[in-house]
Amino acid sequence: MKKLKITLVLTLAGISTLFAQLPDPGFTVDEQTAIVITDPQNDFLSPDGVTWGVVGESVTANNTVENLEKLFKIAKEKNITVFVSPHYYFKHDHNWKIEGSLEALMHKIKMFDRTHVLHTDGFEGSGADWLDRYKKYISEDNVVVTSPHKVYGPESNDLALQLRKHGYGKVILAGMSSNLCTESHMRDLVESGFQVSVVKDATAGAILPGLNAYEASLVNFQMIASHVFTTEEIVQEIKAFKK
Repeated sequence: MKKLKITLVLTLAGISTLFAQLPDPGFTVDEQTAIVITDPQNDFLSPDGVTWGVVGESVTANNTVENLEKLFKIAKEKNITVFVSPHYYFKHDHNWKIEGSLEALMHKIKMFDRTHVLHTDGFEGSGADWLDRYKKYISEDNVVVTSPHKVYGPESNDLALQLRKHGYGKVILAGMSSNLCTESHMRDLVESGFQVSVVKDATAGAILPGLNAYEASLVNFQMIASHVFTTEEIVQEIKAFKK
């Protein structure tokens, strides 16, 4: 055990040294900047959500719920467009013949389930619904809700199309969960030519024995995004922005 602890410390020290050597391209908020928030839904962010047992510790430690609200709030104050990329599963999605391990788990625990594509029966207060404290922001005119993504990334929804059609080339990314939907959105948007920054404490990940998904995602945020912000840092950047 002692040897393991020493190795872990040395590994973390090595990662810190690597990050110190990486260039930081930086990220400036301007007229082409939008905010993207993935999965601000009950099943991830409410203590009653089906994943709270594995993500709750990370959500609480990062103040994720509060930090996401700060992003919604400053976006409204400064008229920054927010794109919400939600996650929904309908009856036909449960008939998939090909699934990854976490897809199978999400379907098994009825995560993000909705009763119908065109109706909202049973949606209010369900795991697929928005967290209550975000509803007043998501209903505002500066928020665009995209079609749902189906696995982790935005390849299966219209997020990139909506960003381009609205004239945005730069993205401030936050939401759930850090190493799955958030990281997958970052990767796809970067590959699609968008400049992406990530707000590291406005997201969170699963913590299981021997696995800290949030810590794993931080490594990739640092290596792939143009810049990694804290919520306080990006709020100050947005406040200083003048259209």
